[in-house]
Amino acid sequence: MPKSDPVLARADKARATASMETLSETLSQLTKEGELCEKLPDGKVRCYACGHRCLILDGHDGICRVRFNRGGTLFVPWNYFGALQCDPIEKKPFFHALPGTLAMSFGMLGCDLHCGYCQNWFTSQALRDPLSTAPAMPMTAERFVELAVQKGADTVTSTYNEPLITSEWAVEVFKEARRHGLHTSYVSNGNGTEEVLDYIKPWVDFYKVDLKSFNDKNYRQLGGKLDNVLKTVAMLHEKGFWLEIVTLFIPGFNDSEDEMRQIAKFLVEISPDIPWHCTAFHPDYKMADRDYTAVRTIIRACEIGREEGLHYCYAGNLPGHVSDWENTRCPNCEQLLVERSGFTVKGYRLTDDGKCPKCSTAIAGRWDAVKTRAALDRFNTLDRIPHSVRPS
Repeated sequence: MPKSDPVLARADKARATASMETLSETLSQLTKEGELCEKLPDGKVRCYACGHRCLILDGHDGICRVRFNRGGTLFVPWNYFGALQCDPIEKKPFFHALPGTLAMSFGMLGCDLHCGYCQNWFTSQALRDPLSTAPAMPMTAERFVELAVQKGADTVTSTYNEPLITSEWAVEVFKEARRHGLHTSYVSNGNGTEEVLDYIKPWVDFYKVDLKSFNDKNYRQLGGKLDNVLKTVAMLHEKGFWLEIVTLFIPGFNDSEDEMRQIAKFLVEISPDIPWHCTAFHPDYKMADRDYTAVRTIIRACEIGREEGLHYCYAGNLPGHVSDWENTRCPNCEQLLVERSGFTVKGYRLTDDGKCPKCSTAIAGRWDAVKTRAALDRFNTLDRIPHSVRPS
């Protein structure tokens, strides 16, 4: 293999660094004064948007790089989007919230973690990785919600970067969404605080947490702490958010049966009704050297979840290869309730009040038979393919 030219490599790095500096200047203008913080003496501020609880000195940024202190005031992201996409809600994934409907998804820029396998690193690692230079698209909340309504979405979702660190903007968007009768959701790493959960609680309907491992050493490699995430998961359930959990099983990182069982035991202690999505890894970003997750590994995780008492375990990222593990069945009588293949809902059999039609067991979730059936009637397979949205 020919050696790379060091002169060209330095030039590429210089261009990437300059681009990142330009992005930083742009983002500094798309801000407003933050609310999730406490002003302290000597121009310091304490940020409560994520579990890092950054103490930020005047002239400095938080760990996320997008919340910063200037003159003793915390400025936070506002009035822009880094990514827009219309997805089936199953892609988030939410399996127990309005199945078959669409979610208009948005991301901003920045993250409080730095996962080496991040699939959304172009947005999440902005201002941290010189190669991550996703543009900021100035847009009002009203215009975004208008696009969501045009697309026929029933939910709007903050995702693609960590939504907790942009919660002030998410709440602004969600207030507008609620005025149009839309549901709202977070797709998050779960590195939260009680302050931020109380702040978003009136405006967030569904919340998905990526529980990335049950090993604190692994979490510290990613820039977090396991205990923070476990506390957030417990608080989310206690405060009444509809909660679903995803674990991406990565070969050699978090895929031992012992770790699978620890996660399942933790979740079932909170509630056996929390859906657990066990998903397959594919090489990405800085973990391109790892193998794909084996089908058997994902199925075994689901089996362990069921053995430990979880009612709803799902195998993800392997459509058509995981037998019945994409479907929702009644935990009492095993009646097939929601039949799926990948992001497609092929059958919906719950009663209008969210119960099993065979034994009348109430199925945990946020169901709306009218919206689900309307979406299944309206949208064809092509409509359900995730696609970027480009506002005119």
